[in-house]
Amino acid sequence: MTLCAHAEDWLTLSFLPGLGCVLIGRLVEEAGGPVEALAQLAGGSGRRDRPGRPRFDRGQLDAARQRAQREIDLLTRADISLVACTCPAFPDPLRSIADSPVLLTCRGDLDCLGQPAVAVIGSRAASDYGRRVAAMLAGELAGQGLTVVSGAAYGIDAAAHRGALAAGGRTAAVLGCGVDVAYPRTHADLLREIAGQGVLLSEYPLGTRPEGFRFPARNRIISGLVQGVVVVEATEKSGSLITARLALDQGREVFAVPGRIDSPKSAGTHRLIQQGARLVQTVQDILDELSWDHRLVASTPAQAALPGPALDPGALSLLDNLDTYARDIDTLVRRTGLPVGEIHALLLQLELCGLVRQLPGKLYERVSAV
Repeated sequence: MTLCAHAEDWLTLSFLPGLGCVLIGRLVEEAGGPVEALAQLAGGSGRRDRPGRPRFDRGQLDAARQRAQREIDLLTRADISLVACTCPAFPDPLRSIADSPVLLTCRGDLDCLGQPAVAVIGSRAASDYGRRVAAMLAGELAGQGLTVVSGAAYGIDAAAHRGALAAGGRTAAVLGCGVDVAYPRTHADLLREIAGQGVLLSEYPLGTRPEGFRFPARNRIISGLVQGVVVVEATEKSGSLITARLALDQGREVFAVPGRIDSPKSAGTHRLIQQGARLVQTVQDILDELSWDHRLVASTPAQAALPGPALDPGALSLLDNLDTYARDIDTLVRRTGLPVGEIHALLLQLELCGLVRQLPGKLYERVSAV
């Protein structure tokens, strides 16, 4: 674990009432450090001796310092790092945003914060298509040595983290709670995996519970950490669009993955494309836009193409009538003219060949071409 220099003083500042990250950052910069800032804040009862600089009485300062000491004890026992905005380990891209956090608690590999990064975000109520695309893009980005950043929420976020982990790459989850709090609870195992292969980070103290107002605030950190934000699926009122707007304000690139034109889950991403976001079909679209080719690690050489499985005419006909959007049995009967029993047998054959997958509701979609 890593504790920043003057950790107790930084934490004491953060626990004083009424001091947000922007004001703390300004006070520390003006005073020349957290120790000096605290000295200048002493001597009053929460009054202000000049615009923007409050003063606190001894009781308030002592209470904040005692809380800081307890926090350091918890961090040490849990092997969780604390980095301040003045630390070398603090991510450089985050320093440049207007409302940068002054402290980050981090569980996992701090080196992840020093790597080029892309955020992959989207709807919590994602479709199977959206989850697959998020996992694919995240896996390919991670496979090129980039850190994949997301928010550990249901849907697209979780798929992005899992895709990066499956590729053996790095991923960072920015939480709207303490890094020792599993939220959502069902993601406890996923969060442990991320901490083991990447990093969990938060601007909130340990034990902070997830509350609604914290998540829009943490979105500025997601976009601030990265050079580009990829929105995979989003409705027109999705929180992911807030992150996209923050990214634009911070000078980051915004990318959007197109979906079905009749799907509300992609209405927000289509709006982003209309407004100038770069349309993403492959991970190369992202790499080209950000001019990262010269920084990429070598990819694993592709295996030589193997001959596809031998399929009879009926299976080929059925495969031709399947695409990435799922279809039910009745639709396949109408399109192919084959009897139901034969279609079931052919679908089983195609599933065993890895060319078709079954989705909930007895829907089928094509995985790859022969």
